Formats: sequence, C-alpha cells, structure tokens
Amino acid sequence: MEENPKEKLRLLYIGSRADVINELKEHNSEVGFVVRENGILGIDYLTKNKEVDAIISDLKLPGIGGNNLAAHIKTKLGLAKIPFILFAFGEDSHFRNEMIKNKEVIDDVYLELPEAEKLFTRIRFLKYYLNEIKEAGLSAVATQNEYNIPVIKRLFDIIVSATALLILSPLLILVAIAIRLESKGPVIYKSKRVGTGYRIFDFLKFRSMYTGADAKLKELEHLNQYNQDKKEGEKGSGFPPCPRCAKLPEGQYCSPVLYIEGEKICEYWYNKLKKENKSATFIKIENDPRITKVGKIIRNTSIDELPQLINVLKGDMSIVGNRPLPLYEAEQLTSDDWSARFLAPAGITGLWQVELRGKGGVMSEEERKALDNQYAYNYSFWGDIKLILRTIPALFQKETV
Repeated sequence: MEENPKEKLRLLYIGSRADVINELKEHNSEVGFVVRENGILGIDYLTKNKEVDAIISDLKLPGIGGNNLAAHIKTKLGLAKIPFILFAFGEDSHFRNEMIKNKEVIDDVYLELPEAEKLFTRIRFLKYYLNEIKEAGLSAVATQNEYNIPVIKRLFDIIVSATALLILSPLLILVAIAIRLESKGPVIYKSKRVGTGYRIFDFLKFRSMYTGADAKLKELEHLNQYNQDKKEGEKGSGFPPCPRCAKLPEGQYCSPVLYIEGEKICEYWYNKLKKENKSATFIKIENDPRITKVGKIIRNTSIDELPQLINVLKGDMSIVGNRPLPLYEAEQLTSDDWSARFLAPAGITGLWQVELRGKGGVMSEEERKALDNQYAYNYSFWGDIKLILRTIPALFQKETV
C-alpha cells in the first residue's frame, strides 16, 4: 500500500519543442503544465503565478537564452527555491558541467530528452532539496539584485502624474473628441509593453494611427530608419527549411507557426533568419503613412504620450526611465550586454529621448541601446530632475516619427 501518493507536479515549460510538449502530454496524469514560448512570456507568467513546482526551459530561445533566463528568475523574481532545469539538447558534457557549476541558478541540465519518470523523480528531489536543506542560505540570494523603486521617486511620480492629469483634463477631453471625429476606433491605444524586470503591462497612448496600422508594419519595413542593412524593395524568394523542424514528422513544427508573405515558417527559424539578416530591433519610420492628421499634431507635440500619466499613477512606469518596449523589440534585447536596460525603471521620458530626439539626427540602434544601459547604471533622483528639465526643448520636434 502506498503511504504517500505522489502529488501531481505543476510545471512551467519555457520553449516550443514539440517532442517535449508531447512527452509531457503523455503523462498528464502525473503533471499539469503550462507552455510559454519565450523568456519574456515565461517571466510574465511567473510574476503572476508563482505556485509552480519546477521550471523547465530550452537553452535556445528567441531573445534571452535559458541560462540568462535562469539567473533572472532566481535572483530578480525571488524564486530561488523553485527548481530550474535546462534542456540544452545538442550541447556536450563540458557545457553541462559549466552550467551546473553555479548551483544557485541552474539546478540541472539535460543534453537530451530524459525519460519522463526519471525527470519527475529528479524534480521532486530538487524541490525537497531547495525548500528544506538550502532554505536558509537561499533567502539572501533570492533578493540581492531585485529593483525596488525608491520611496522619494515613487512619491514624486504620484504627485506629478495626479496633478498633471487634473490640470490637463480639459486638453485631454478635446484631444479625445478630435481623434474620434477624424477616424473610427478607440481613442486610447493599448499595447503590451515590457518594463522593469521584464514585467508586461498595458501601455496607454492617444491613438495617432488609423485602426489596423500594426498589420501594415511588414509592408513598410523598408522605410525603417534603424534598419541600416536592409535594401529597399528587397524580397526573398522563399525561406530555407528549418533544421529543427526537419527532424520532426511531416506537418509538425518545432515552434508556433507564422505566416510570412503567404508562406509557413516556424517562429524559431523566422527569428533566427531575421537576426542573421541583421533586421533592426527598433522601429522608426519618417513620414509614416499610417498616421492620421490629428495623430501628426499630437505626436509632434508629444500630446499622444499624456495617457501614460495614468500608467505612472498606477505604478507601471515612472516619469523618467528607460522606454518600455513592445514585446517584439524587448525579446531581442534580453541577452548579454543589453539586458541591463530592464533593471532600471520604465519611464515616459529618458536619456535617449533627451540626447537625440528632436535634434534632427538619426539615432542608430547601438546608440539607443548604449544610452538605455547608461541610464540603468547611473540613474538617480536628482539626475531624473535634470532630464525632465532637458526634456522640454525636445518635445517640439520637426521629424514625423
């Protein structure tokens, strides 16, 4: 007679390998699992759902790699007692040994898909080990670099945003009416953005484009000022086959399927080809045809940014900080040297806007990344006040961007 029946494990799988997903599905009587295709979505899930027994992640993910993801989850999210298992299929034993040297981050590494029962047994041991044996020692590690907004900065944000919303309320109402009269669609545009610590939130702006503008972005890619290496009008004659999908049965894909220019391609292979072709991370189009007449005015005067004061009041952002990025941009900036920019507060205005926006010059992608990291390493309350004072001349710009 079994004294203690095994409880059903709750797993988070960060990746998109069909073989891993199928293996977990075959053992649904023993495990319940959630799949998130990349690191940002995985982090977002964990900020809202910390009750998981283990995290399994692919090494190779779009944007942040599994090893860097482990460090963020363990030290920034305070989840040091949740086992983190890395699937580094195709790597060698030397790589495995290097990864598990730091036991505070990665708890185990598999170089090939393990038998389900062995994996579940290992997870149960790691869960017991981290929670019972190492509990005292891990508590300090879990919070050592977590960002907490200083009290004075948060009070400043609340006072400034609340006062500004009250004073500007007549202008906000007039702008809302003008937007609604010119074109159909919601007055406020909401988009998912990635802010401090990769946290995802609804970013608010006055709508400055015609409804459906996001769907037209692919057609306008050749106009992107940040894309220095892409020739105007250049189009491929089809995509080469994905080597990971080639190992799977016909009709199966290693990651979610995208439809690009009428062709099917898996998300993993599309992102890899995009990086190899040096496609730009940031999007900036001069004289963008998607912008409405009212939108052009409110963009040139930065009035379209005013609803973000609500984000500040809610605590999603600060008045000054690094610009929160759309998911498709943030996913490409979460590895290696550029990840520091997410350790700073997200803000309405920041260093890169003040330095280059409104001066008539074109900002390179590398410059913008460097300025974001510079702010992350050096920001202070009084430095923020100086940036606010320097922001005012940059509000009225000549470029339609």
